[in-house]
Amino acid sequence: MRGAGAGRFPAQRQVGKLGADRKLGLAMFSHICVGTNDFESAEAFYAALFTVLGMRQRFRDAEAGMAAWQPLDSDRPLLFLTRPFDGGPATPGNGQMAAFLAGSRSVVDRCHAAALAAGGTCEGPPGLRVHYHPDYYGAYFRDPDGNKLCVCCHRAE
Repeated sequence: MRGAGAGRFPAQRQVGKLGADRKLGLAMFSHICVGTNDFESAEAFYAALFTVLGMRQRFRDAEAGMAAWQPLDSDRPLLFLTRPFDGGPATPGNGQMAAFLAGSRSVVDRCHAAALAAGGTCEGPPGLRVHYHPDYYGAYFRDPDGNKLCVCCHRAE
C-alpha cells in the first residue's frame, strides 16, 4: 500500500485495556485549547461546526475572549477557544491538527460545508483516505485563524 501517508503509521496493536470506568474516546483528552486573534469570527466558525457535530456550548465569556464546547452527553472532553493567555498573537502550529469524530460520512460532508461557509478554508475535501485504513472518511480545513482541523468517520458505509 503506497501513496500519501502510506508507511507513516506503525501497525496498530493493543498495548493495554481501558479501565471499566473510562469511556473510549474520553480516555485521552480533558480539553484542547485553540487560540484566536478574532474571537467573534472564530466563535461563529466553531458554533457552526459544533452544531453539525451535535456538541453544545458550555460557556462563553466575550470580554475574556473565551468559549468552550462539549459533547451533549458528557462534560469532557472540551474544546476551548481563547485569546492567548500571554497576550501575544495566536499562531497556528506547523504539524498540529485537531480531529473531531463524526458518526457518519454525511456528517463529515456537512461539517466541511459548514466550516467553509463560516469562513474556513479547504485543506482536503471529504473523501475516503484508504491509506489510513479502508473505512477512513475525512475532510480537512482551517479555521479563520489558520488552525488545521479534521472531521472524520471510521465506519464502513
